[in-house]
Amino acid sequence: MKSIKNYFTWMLLLVMIFTACKNAGNNDSKLLVEKKAQLQKLTAKKNKLDESIKKLQEEINLLDTNSSSQSKFTLVAVTPVAVQKFDHYIDLRGRIDAENISYISPRGMGGQVKEIFVREGDVVKKGQLLLKLDDAIMKQSISAARQQLEGIKTQLNFAKDVYDRQNKLWQKGIGTEIQVISAKTNVEALQNQLKSAEEQVKVGQEQLNTSAVYSDVDGVAETVMVKVGELFGGMGQIKIVNTSKLKVVANVPENYITQVKQGLPVLINVAEAGKTINSNISLIGQTIENSQRGFIAEAKIASENFLKPNQSVVMKILDYNSPNAVVIPINTLQSDEHNKYVYVMEKLSNGKSVATRKVIVLGLVYGDLVEVKSGLTGGEQLITAGYQNLYEGQVVSTEMK
Repeated sequence: MKSIKNYFTWMLLLVMIFTACKNAGNNDSKLLVEKKAQLQKLTAKKNKLDESIKKLQEEINLLDTNSSSQSKFTLVAVTPVAVQKFDHYIDLRGRIDAENISYISPRGMGGQVKEIFVREGDVVKKGQLLLKLDDAIMKQSISAARQQLEGIKTQLNFAKDVYDRQNKLWQKGIGTEIQVISAKTNVEALQNQLKSAEEQVKVGQEQLNTSAVYSDVDGVAETVMVKVGELFGGMGQIKIVNTSKLKVVANVPENYITQVKQGLPVLINVAEAGKTINSNISLIGQTIENSQRGFIAEAKIASENFLKPNQSVVMKILDYNSPNAVVIPINTLQSDEHNKYVYVMEKLSNGKSVATRKVIVLGLVYGDLVEVKSGLTGGEQLITAGYQNLYEGQVVSTEMK
């Protein structure tokens, strides 16, 4: 009994210790959360107070022209805010493609190559003979069909002669009507056989013609991947490219689906040649490609010596333009948690110049320029250098004094 009593005593003691530790841990966690919340509130108050102090200092400096801060100045550079034409482009990587690219294939099932009449780089014309395939079996088939045709013609002539004689005898009362009908049926049957044999000859001749492979476009033989003795069945073995009509093809991300439309102006930048070509969107794809999540846009261009199919170019699609836009260099733009702003230099009545903060609303950005929708009207002296540490009302100068 004593041992059992001691056991329960120890168990009670362990439970009390565990409960005390747990409560202490909970109290510590709760205290930490409270301390963090107090720190966050004090930090917010400090930031707000710092902002108020800075703003008040700026106002004092602006009003107190005799203060020591006004006697000093910050050296800056300025440029007038421009009102000019502003164009925004969507820059895309594209490639040049030929409108007329033909992958030559036989009209029939193909066959073994006997002769080749074209080499890579040759200029070919539409209808020019490129390959000659093995035609021995087809010639034999035509020869057999023609022999059969001649045999049927002979039988038909004989049957017609028999029918004429039987018919004349019947008209004179000699013979039977059955003989005449039988002779006529024989003639009709042979006539049908003759038509079938003639069709067989035509089919054989058409098959024979498929042994000659012709070009279906004018152009240059860019690829000739077949040799005498090999089987020819198309599959891109001969590629004819006509570069007289070219186009630029680019994949447009689907987020531009409402901006890019047929007819929009484009600039084609060919970096290797240092050339820029003007064109327009001639075709917009009607589906979104799963792999690139975009749609195809094409622009036709004229053939030039420096342009080749599959050449990489940059397609710049003009999706926005303004003839009289207020624009500033994007590197002069500053921001706080509420607004975008810049500093401009304004002259006071006492002859000194000060920095004035202008809150602005932005439009589109392209290159190193950004369009300003409001906040500037043009002509202001925009501070373009030395603006990083300025404050409202700070004395500034564009030259050392």
